[in-house]
Amino acid sequence: MQGAPGAVEEDRLMKGTTTIGMVTKDGVVLATERRVTAGSMISNKTAQKLFKIDQNIGITIAGLVGDAQVLARYLRAEVSLYRLRRSAPLSAEGAATLLANILSGNRYYPYYAWLIVGGTDAKGGHVFSVDMAGGCIEDRFVSVGSGSPFAYGLVEDGYSRDISSSDAVDLALRGLTAAMKRDSASGDGYIVHVITPKEYRELGDDEINKRLKALKIPVPAPLP
Repeated sequence: MQGAPGAVEEDRLMKGTTTIGMVTKDGVVLATERRVTAGSMISNKTAQKLFKIDQNIGITIAGLVGDAQVLARYLRAEVSLYRLRRSAPLSAEGAATLLANILSGNRYYPYYAWLIVGGTDAKGGHVFSVDMAGGCIEDRFVSVGSGSPFAYGLVEDGYSRDISSSDAVDLALRGLTAAMKRDSASGDGYIVHVITPKEYRELGDDEINKRLKALKIPVPAPLP
């Protein structure tokens, strides 16, 4: 029996990744793994699923790679134009609303992508889940992708409203690791960005590996 069209579209989006966004007491943490799949085949092991949009905004992507990359480029361009015209950064809520409007305006020729928008502004840290129909929901923590049920199990248990960015990074790494163990479409490494009112920081592999060792999580073997 075939499900309703909406259910089929959501199932497509749920395949192939694990992404996490968390609001912390001092900013936002965004994290993803690196694997890209084409059906049962692993087509890439070093994919970029986390993009810096501006000094205060980043997004994670899930779904069809081409659609998600186009949306990231659109959003980066619009946010840059806003900064040039207003001499000020766009708020995280404004960026999420803009992305939601782009998706909603294309609902009859949809982008098969589900994104997390995370960032800081005058109101503090924010993460938004933005789906292919333009639904935009803010929450304290969000996970999207095929491995999200496993990631949620760890994040739900370990998250608190006063969590620090450092502790949230460790929690995100644990959530991604749990997803990688049970979801065949997630794996091959970690990408983590930390956004605070003072800076946008992309964690290097050395720092991530040091944290993994401290958490007693096996460090991924380097790719040839």
